[in-house]
Amino acid sequence: RRGIRKQITTWGEAGVTGEWADKPISLYGRNSASGTYGFFKEHVLKTGDFRDDVKEQPGSASVVLGVATDRYAVGYSGIGYATSSVRAVALSEKEGSRPMAANAENAYSGEYPLSRFLYVYVNRAPGKALDPLVREFIRMICSKEGQEIVVKDGYFPILAAVANEELKKVD
Repeated sequence: RRGIRKQITTWGEAGVTGEWADKPISLYGRNSASGTYGFFKEHVLKTGDFRDDVKEQPGSASVVLGVATDRYAVGYSGIGYATSSVRAVALSEKEGSRPMAANAENAYSGEYPLSRFLYVYVNRAPGKALDPLVREFIRMICSKEGQEIVVKDGYFPILAAVANEELKKVD
């Protein structure tokens, strides 16, 4: 909706030609309880709102499944939910600028317009030591093995320098 002069309802109105031109665009997204929903609303819709015909899903995996099984669908979810049945779309921040692929390099640099970091927060009283189990959990997350799990789950790992800085905070 941001920057769109009129509501687009068919693929042809989005510039697609051929067989898809007269097909309706089927929209999938997250429900309003999701952080992904809020991020998309803030960064894409800006002051606009979601259309009434968005098929709201309870989770990102459901969005991906909907897009995978609905030929004329488009949706949004975290990159970690991508499957071989869907593909991430290259995006540009401004009309006429070069679309950027949804990959780790462009996410780290901020060039992919919809990239964001996910954070882990711990509850520690000021001046108190961190619970030993929580400390070990954070160490595991920041370790090579922990980051291999992150990659296995489809997300981009944190850079080693970032992991080292975070580890200093828990010791």
